[in-house]
Amino acid sequence: MDRVILALVVVVGVPLATVAYVAVIEWALKFLPYKTRGKLRPWLWLAPGLLLLAFYLVYPTVNTIYLSFLDARSENWVGLDNFRFAFTDSNMVSAFKNNLLWLIFFTAATVGLGLIVAVLTDRVRYETAVKALVFLPMAISAVAAGVIWKLMYEWDPPGTAQTGTVNAALGVVPGFEPQAWLVNTDYNNAALIVIGIWLWTGFCTVIFSAGLKGIPEELLEAARVDGANELQIFRHVTLPLMASTIAVVATTMIINVLKVFDIVYLMTNGNYDTEVIANRMYKEMFNFRHFGRASAIAVVLLLLIVPVMVYNIRRFREQEAIR
Repeated sequence: MDRVILALVVVVGVPLATVAYVAVIEWALKFLPYKTRGKLRPWLWLAPGLLLLAFYLVYPTVNTIYLSFLDARSENWVGLDNFRFAFTDSNMVSAFKNNLLWLIFFTAATVGLGLIVAVLTDRVRYETAVKALVFLPMAISAVAAGVIWKLMYEWDPPGTAQTGTVNAALGVVPGFEPQAWLVNTDYNNAALIVIGIWLWTGFCTVIFSAGLKGIPEELLEAARVDGANELQIFRHVTLPLMASTIAVVATTMIINVLKVFDIVYLMTNGNYDTEVIANRMYKEMFNFRHFGRASAIAVVLLLLIVPVMVYNIRRFREQEAIR
């Protein structure tokens, strides 16, 4: 019964409240001078959204910064001790190292492969089918992807039938020994990064494909008439015109990879030297119940992401200004 009431409130009550709010502010604005109405109306319309944004985004951010200077139970002031821990603890150092690996290889692979697929399939007969196939992993949640790839990386002792797809497929190679992909510290981070690449390459492909469609066909034909081959056209025409799109996609991938969590949490939970910043933050908060350290790690993660977001927004505005 409670769920039914809640559903009615959401489905009926929220729209009615919105209509009532608009009706009230429009009625109140009638009593104000005409010029004042024009200045107040946008802010009054935005007021509910701004209040929700402040409550759900601004307040938690400020409160997290405050908690990062307190102890485990948020009772006593400890200054910068939590930040000192964030940059000196061995687990955190490992997390920063692994995040750097994700940042380099995940970003390069998703952007590079996405651009290659978009260019090779642009304006060809099988374009839709290939892009749909590449984009398909985006329809799968990270949780489902983790379950799928955990089964694919499954390891069985040598000499027995391999139930894991990867070991079974590579078993046809002479001399290959089945590998415990998620346990061996030599390549388990690479195995996790492959999952991220599999998930996000489709997103990059679709964005790059849209950017390629915006390049005037006349420019490409003019380059061909002048004797340029396809590689030269790609290097001297396509890439310069796609530079802003590549920058936006790359920064988007950087933001995603800096806060990578779900894949690592599901596959290894940060064990076997696969720890990342977001997963360590989760452990400090919910496993070790140290709110101060968890908040400090969250602040560090925020400080790493904000400059990239600002750059991304600026690039987006530059693109809009050009259009």
